[in-house]
Amino acid sequence: MVAAKHNLFEQVYACLMCSDLTEKIQRLDNLLDDWSERRFEFIPLQKVERIPDPGRPSKPELVAPKALIRRRVGSREGHLALMHSIAHIEFNAINLALDAIYRFQQMPIAYYQDWLGVAGEEAYHFQMVREHLYHMGCEYGDMPAHNGLWLTTYETDHDVMVRMALVPRTLEARGLDVTPPMIKRLRAIGDHRGVEILKILLRDEIGHVAVGTRWYRYECERRQLNPFDEFQRILNTYFHGDIRGPFNYAAREQAGFSEQEIAWLKSIEKQTFDFNDD
Repeated sequence: MVAAKHNLFEQVYACLMCSDLTEKIQRLDNLLDDWSERRFEFIPLQKVERIPDPGRPSKPELVAPKALIRRRVGSREGHLALMHSIAHIEFNAINLALDAIYRFQQMPIAYYQDWLGVAGEEAYHFQMVREHLYHMGCEYGDMPAHNGLWLTTYETDHDVMVRMALVPRTLEARGLDVTPPMIKRLRAIGDHRGVEILKILLRDEIGHVAVGTRWYRYECERRQLNPFDEFQRILNTYFHGDIRGPFNYAAREQAGFSEQEIAWLKSIEKQTFDFNDD
């Protein structure tokens, strides 16, 4: 007897909007299992909902970035704040990957396979950091967090090319730059498990940014656009803030950044240092 097919987009939406942590992870496990058993059909839904706030637990309280606790690992509170912020980023990344599937329902099947794989890895990351927090005497949700990553996701829900440029290739790519210094800070205070976790996160996030790069370039080619020029246009139109170094060029190259993009980033970093020297 052939098993009944599930609509991928309906199932992903249910997982995306689920607010209970345990149930959300279980739903994601079910999605991965159904994918491996080829139980999905890919019929676009009649309506795709805009999602100003996806499913998440009532805590952490979301506040402005300036209201967050300083993440200086020299103090216990600062150490906890750093690890809690990483847990929050990884939880948000689960929703980001799920939304990339649900929202853009006319993409090749390989696109959905990529982003479902990313969602599974982000859930693994979240569970690792959450467990580490628990052993440090803290639960995810005990400290405040901010919602900047999802706000950008919401603002880019109209165009898959803009989403790929802004979220994985800009915001998440920043994690490639800042994670090595965080590893050094944790190593300096003897948080060996934290170091192990961040090494895993860095390795996997290179792949996640590469997924964003792959599908961004796919859309540029489909629309006959120059990827570098279009990336600049998207940043100028949608990105709130400055692109700042230092940059992890080796990781960004592994994640698919072109020679032209790397040269551009190096020019930004040089301008930053020249400005600071004045």
